Amino acid sequence: MTMLHQTKSVLKFLVPKFIFQAYYYLLAVAGNFIYGNPSEKLIVIGVTGTNGKSTTVNLIAKILQDNGYKSALTSTVNFKIGERDKLNIYKMTMPGRFFLARFLHHAVEEDCKFAVIEASSEGILQYRNLGIHFDCMVFTNLTPEHIEAHGGFENYKQAKLKYFEQLQNSPHKIINGQKIAKTIVANADDQHNQGFLNFRVDNKVTFGQNEQAQVRGTNFKHDENGISFEVEGQKFNLKLKGVFDFYNALAAIATAKNYNVDLVNSYQALERIENIPGRVELINEGQNFKIVVDYAPEPESLKQLYATVKSWPAFVLPRQTSAGTSHNKIIHVLGSTGGGRDIARRKILGKLAGENADVVIVTNEDPYDDDPQQIIHDVADGAVEAGKIIKENLFREPDRRLAIAKALSKAEKNDLVIVTGKGAEQKMAVSHGRYIDWDDREVVREELKKLMASQQ
Repeated sequence: MTMLHQTKSVLKFLVPKFIFQAYYYLLAVAGNFIYGNPSEKLIVIGVTGTNGKSTTVNLIAKILQDNGYKSALTSTVNFKIGERDKLNIYKMTMPGRFFLARFLHHAVEEDCKFAVIEASSEGILQYRNLGIHFDCMVFTNLTPEHIEAHGGFENYKQAKLKYFEQLQNSPHKIINGQKIAKTIVANADDQHNQGFLNFRVDNKVTFGQNEQAQVRGTNFKHDENGISFEVEGQKFNLKLKGVFDFYNALAAIATAKNYNVDLVNSYQALERIENIPGRVELINEGQNFKIVVDYAPEPESLKQLYATVKSWPAFVLPRQTSAGTSHNKIIHVLGSTGGGRDIARRKILGKLAGENADVVIVTNEDPYDDDPQQIIHDVADGAVEAGKIIKENLFREPDRRLAIAKALSKAEKNDLVIVTGKGAEQKMAVSHGRYIDWDDREVVREELKKLMASQQ
């Protein structure tokens, strides 16, 4: 451990929370001052909610970019200005310490018209939203997440709502002499949507399957090749594979429609997208079984992932032969995060894996300063509750690389290996503030290459 990491750990323990909040506040103010309040020179679209934010950000930016509006984006997955794209290496949805102000400054320098920003509840707690002048807020959905960090679900919801309050209370932006309308785009099917629509803005656009939705998706279908649906008679056939991508796409279509992009042009942009990094990303190196790497760090996203893969023909239950032996197995590698994140979800994640996968391998994810073995045991306990038996169809392997290698070695023809919890994240957070370079997708490819070489 370096002296810097030791110092940070000691400070977090000794310094009162309000001191850190003041520090974050001053950084946000200073960053926007230094970079000349760049969000005043762009149309800024914020995307918040529990699930689908990163994908929705990317889909919105893709539609706008392909329709002549040069755009920038920041998300948990990546940062992009125009066509220049790079993965997010910071393990933060909304990086601080001048990052957002500097990023928006560069977007202005490169003549972007729009910036699409993934907006997190943690960002509110650390004032990372301060100085960002939003013109549009998109609400994807709301499920229990970061509950312990916020002190309850209602506090978590209120943190999200602050973005919409900020939108309502901010003055209208003037760009090139044009007054920019303030807009809310919200999921009509989410039970919490009214709270997010209950603000005074110029435009409100809803999306979903609900008959009252202004952008209504119908005839939704999905399989391992992608998703399909219709909006006002316009057919969408997309390569995106997640069941939840239906709502992500509708959110993007509704947002683009607000900025005068019609359905045909939205479709033409979306159909070009192969995948979002680390979101139901298929890894194919010529093996005779399937591999999916997905983020899915919390229960609802994991449920949606299983809804996706279990619609694929090879994995429609029941999957038992006449002799009673399983075929087309699902082998799941997962863990759960430390660092003060929701302890309660660990067992739930394990139970979901135990109920849906044939083999469960529990491993490290991002322990931070929490006891890695305790996290693994908590997740494994959930799988045991679902009926899994340790060392038979449930394994505990702290080394994530070895866990992935074990899963691949157990896979047979037509099986499915799922690796969840990190997606395309580029770091693993371990003790004393340290980060290890990591990418589940690359580790899978490396271990798969070793396995295939050993079988030749």
